[in-house]
Amino acid sequence: MDLFERQRQENLAAAAPLPVRMRPRNLDEFLGQEHFLGEGKLLRRMLLSDRLASAIFYGPPGSGKTTLARIIASATKAAFQQVNAAIVGVKDIRTILAQARSRLADDRQKTVLFVDELHRFNRSQQDVLLDDVENGIVTLLGATTENPFFAVNSPLMSRSQIFQFKPLADHHIVQLLRSAVADEQRGFGQLKIELTDEAAQHLATAADGDCRRALTALEVAVRSQLPADSEKLTDQRMTIDLSVAADSIQRKTLAYDSGDNHYDCASALIKSIRGSDPDAAVYWLARMLESGEDPRFIARRLVICAAEDIGNASPQGLILAQAAADATAFIGLPECQLPLSQAAIFLACAPKSNASALAIWDACKDVREGKTIPVPPHIADAHYKGAQRLGAGTDYKYAHDAPDGLVAGQNMGIDKTYYNPTDRGFEAKLAEYLLKARQIHASDNKIS
Repeated sequence: MDLFERQRQENLAAAAPLPVRMRPRNLDEFLGQEHFLGEGKLLRRMLLSDRLASAIFYGPPGSGKTTLARIIASATKAAFQQVNAAIVGVKDIRTILAQARSRLADDRQKTVLFVDELHRFNRSQQDVLLDDVENGIVTLLGATTENPFFAVNSPLMSRSQIFQFKPLADHHIVQLLRSAVADEQRGFGQLKIELTDEAAQHLATAADGDCRRALTALEVAVRSQLPADSEKLTDQRMTIDLSVAADSIQRKTLAYDSGDNHYDCASALIKSIRGSDPDAAVYWLARMLESGEDPRFIARRLVICAAEDIGNASPQGLILAQAAADATAFIGLPECQLPLSQAAIFLACAPKSNASALAIWDACKDVREGKTIPVPPHIADAHYKGAQRLGAGTDYKYAHDAPDGLVAGQNMGIDKTYYNPTDRGFEAKLAEYLLKARQIHASDNKIS
């Protein structure tokens, strides 16, 4: 490298944003992911022995997937090639695979291929990698923020280890922020910066596990306090307190997508309601709303929950849930969060019963799989032409003519129980009434 090339590299490095400059350079500097990178853990053992197998790094933004790939690139004896799936095509991949094949055949040197944003490859593009990954021509490292069980095809998954990255803990992010403030080469060590504990904690919390976001906010906080005509960092003092930190990071960004987060939060909302926990239900409702979830989807889930999990133990639940759904469609955001919250809290606090849900599920199963039961003549329609001559309506007993509104007789043709009410809420009253009705039905063993 000549003097001019060195200067060009230094200029490019100086222009890089703080998160890029502060990337960990080795495993000792890497923070987080102790579940597979801690001492003695699988991936660390593979890296230290330079025996890396094909792997997929899956996790949220800013959790270290690309950074770890760069550390691997600097440590492995294999040739390392990096591509971004968003900007390369099948032709580019075929060229890289051909080069890897030649490299292995001529020099016995392996190739590690890192594909960032692997989920952006469609199925046919992923298939191009299969043979060479299976035959050991390349070791594949794929990074993705999408669930690989949905985003990556099964043959490629079966050839790879899955390492799930977790959001960085607050103390990890605070440690990174402190390092950036102190580092004279890559960070802001030339300045006399005081980063208060409250400011550091606020940045870590608002970053929500994304170290890139926290470091970007720190850079905004620092550079916004430098003189306008300052091209280089000068030896001056500044304080980054809570107000400066809050102003620098603005609104917290929530990790939420149409895949895992969407279904996980919906599941958490319904299970919190089912578990009679209104506080958790409101939190998950807020999480979904603040993340941009369609409120109509939430409303539909509440209506289903009211029928499935509350049922006749609190019949008002379905009415309130449907009213919340209608109100959501009528008024929209942000006001619809009020009826949605009211409905979620009511359902969580209401007595629970899934007896009506079990009844229809069991009945549908019998209809699908069992012998079809003909309509008993006494309850068949007797109004069409010739119906009475065929026996329809014969010996039908009008329930309202009975003193208590109950008459004997089977209405299905067989003895079968689908609805088993609980003793909770209003359903306890239904159970009491139903017991009497079934006793009267059973008193007539023939089809009336």
